[in-house]
This record gives sequence, C-alpha cells and structure tokens, in this order.
Amino acid sequence: MTGEAAQNRKLFEISGPDRVHFLQGLVTNDVEKLSSGLVYAALLTPQGKYLADFFLLERGDAIILDVDASLADDLIRRLTMYRLRAQVTITPSALHVSRGLGTPPDGALPDPRHAALGWRHYADAPGDTPEIDWVAIRVAHCIPETGIELTPDTFVLEAGFERLNGVDFRKGCYVGQEIAARMKHKTELRKGLTTVTLKGSAPVGTSILADGKPAGTIFSQSGDRAIAFLRFDRAKGNMLAGDATVTYP
Repeated sequence: MTGEAAQNRKLFEISGPDRVHFLQGLVTNDVEKLSSGLVYAALLTPQGKYLADFFLLERGDAIILDVDASLADDLIRRLTMYRLRAQVTITPSALHVSRGLGTPPDGALPDPRHAALGWRHYADAPGDTPEIDWVAIRVAHCIPETGIELTPDTFVLEAGFERLNGVDFRKGCYVGQEIAARMKHKTELRKGLTTVTLKGSAPVGTSILADGKPAGTIFSQSGDRAIAFLRFDRAKGNMLAGDATVTYP
C-alpha cells in the first residue's frame, strides 16, 4: 500500500545546525517532539493570527516541512526573513507525500491532528490517484482546512488547534505566543469552529444569521453536516445561511 497522493502540497528541507532552535522560536508547537513523529504546527503574525499551517518531519540531518502549495512561497519568504544569522538552509525537497487510512506502509506516520485522518507517508515516489472523501472526514471531526476554514483572520485556538495537537503552551516564546496564551487562559472561547447541522446548502463563506443578527459563517459541508464558525452566544435555535437552515449543536 502506497496511499493516495496528498494534493497541492510543497515540501522543503530545513537543514543546518540551528534548524531546531530556529523553528522552535517561530512556530506554535514544540519542535523537540519531532523525535516522536510528525508535528503539526502553524506560523502566526505578531498579532496572533494565522499565516500558515504545516507538518514537520525529522529526516536524517534535516527537517522536512510539508505545506499547502498556495502558502508555500510566502511561508518560505517569511522563514528566510526570520533566519538572520542562524545557520539554517531552506531548500525544496524532492520527496512526495501520500496519505491513507487503514494499514500504513513502512515508514508512514500517524497524522497528529486526529486518528480519523489516518497516516502520512514521505517517499521518493508519488502516491495513487485520490479517492478518499477527506472532506467528509474533516466535517465529521471539525478539522479545518488551509484556505477554507483557516484564513488570515483566523486565531488558531478558535480553529481548534489545541484539540488538533497543533499548539504547545509549555514550550516558551514564539511569534504570536502572547496572544495565543491570553486566549488560552480565558474562561472560555466565545467564538470558534464547530460542527452544525445544515438543511439545504450554502456556498463556503455564507454568513449565518440568528434572529437577523450575524452569528457566524458556513464552511466545509458533507451531507447534512458542516463546519461553521460561530459566535456561541448567538448560536441558538434555527439559524439561516442563505436559503439553508442551520442548527447547533
């Protein structure tokens, strides 16, 4: 089993003696966890907002960075800007990433976000044609996707990054850490991603109204379920997203 090709990904190799220390001061998760498997993390703005999410993999004397192709150029530009005097080199990787469910091939690693997402495998050859309905899996478990639920307006805690093992609150400082820590120590989040029931359909980005007031936004959909960003204080009763009816929980 080789798995199916993970579409629209770009891989880079981060090498040099300062590679771990360099990333540790930038990303939301603890890079020291690489010895235990894949690490899911994000780069934030100094104001705590999302710039990119990615996987990190330790491979020999380098760290492989696996990111959505649409974010790759800007992410590498920013990492290069932060590099300063660090002894770090960032180059494109020739590896391919595949993913799948069920029995993994040798060398595959569990997706750290959720067990339902199966495994990811990094190899010299590409995977097979995609067939798995990953959107249905994401919606069932409220797992956000780059460029859909995860946008430049996203705060990663509102997107569920703590639940998805994408942030570490004990690792020390990183870019945007102060804002993330402040949100963590609130009594509860007042807004965030959740799964709702949807009767009808609505394009991604459709506003949700509750009693005529803005209550959130509809995103990925599968069957009668959808991921939505909600203001929890207004998410009551039957809400509307265009012509569709939204209920929560």
